[in-house]
Amino acid sequence: MRKKVTVVGAGNVGATVAQRVFDKGYADVVLVDIIEGLPQGKALDMLESGPVLGTDAKVVGSNGYDETANSDVVVITSGIARKPGMSRDDLLLTNMKIVTSVVTEVAKRSPNSVLLPVTNPLDAMAQRAFQVSKFPKNRVVGMAGILDTARFRTFLAQELKVSVEVVSAWVLGGHGDTMVPVVGSTNVGGVPVAKLIPKARLDEIVKRTQNGGAEIVNLLKTGSAYYAPSAAVVQMVESILLDKKQILPCTVYLEGEYGIKGLFVGVPVKLGAGGVDQVIQFDLTSEESAALQKSAAAVAELVEVMKKAG
Repeated sequence: MRKKVTVVGAGNVGATVAQRVFDKGYADVVLVDIIEGLPQGKALDMLESGPVLGTDAKVVGSNGYDETANSDVVVITSGIARKPGMSRDDLLLTNMKIVTSVVTEVAKRSPNSVLLPVTNPLDAMAQRAFQVSKFPKNRVVGMAGILDTARFRTFLAQELKVSVEVVSAWVLGGHGDTMVPVVGSTNVGGVPVAKLIPKARLDEIVKRTQNGGAEIVNLLKTGSAYYAPSAAVVQMVESILLDKKQILPCTVYLEGEYGIKGLFVGVPVKLGAGGVDQVIQFDLTSEESAALQKSAAAVAELVEVMKKAG
C-alpha cells in the first residue's frame, strides 16, 4: 500500500509540493485548501498527468479534512505570504491562528503522522504546531535549513563556477535574517571555502543567503519563493517515507543541544521513518556559536509574543 501525504494549502508552495510528491509515485496525496474548487482543480490537473509520467499514485483535492485521515506525513503551507517590505515576523499572529486551526484538524485525524510546518515565520509556527498537536518532539519538523543551505550552496557554486554537488555547507538557526551560514565547516571538493573566496566576498554571499527569501519577494512583487522551498520539503518527505536517514538541516525542538533549550531552531538532524532520529551536534567556532544563540533569541521573542496573544 502506498504511503499517504497531506498538503494543507493549495497556493504556490503547497501545490508544487503536491505535484512533486505525486510525480515521484510512492505516495498518494491529499491537497487541502479553504477556497472552493481550488484544491480539487489542481489535484485533477495533476492526476491527469499520471499517464504521461507513468505514475499510478492518487491525488485528490478537498475543502475539508476527512480525506486526510491516517496520513503518514502532513505538510502545512497554509497562511498568508510575504509581501515586499514585509518581514517573516510580520506574519506572526495571523499565521499563528491559521496553523492552530490546521493542526487541530489534522492531528486528530492522523495521530501518528509527522508534521512538517512550512508556514512563516517558520520556527515559531513549528513551536505552535508542537504545542497544539501535543505530538512527541520527533514528529514535528520544520522546513527551513534545507532551503537556506540550498541557497548558500547555489551562490557559492556560482561564485566558483563549480557543480553544486561538490559544495558542502550548512545553514543553522532561525529561518530569518539571523540565520547562520556555517562558513567554518563549508568546503568545496574538500577544500575549505575560506581558502577559495576572499573574506569580504564571502561575507557578501553570507548576507545574500540571509536575505535570499526577500530577494525573491522583491523580484516577484506579488508572492514569494516556491520552487526551491517545495523541493526542500520533498527531500524531507522522501527521507521520512523511505526511511533514508539523511542528515539534513531542519527546525526541531531542542532540549539543551547547542546550548538551546525549549525552542524550535534549525540544526542538522537524522531524518527517518518516525521523523527525527537524532540531533547531530558538530563543533562551531565561538563566533558561529554566538550567532546561533542570537538567532535562537530572535525565535524566542516570537514565541513570547505568541504566548501573550494566547
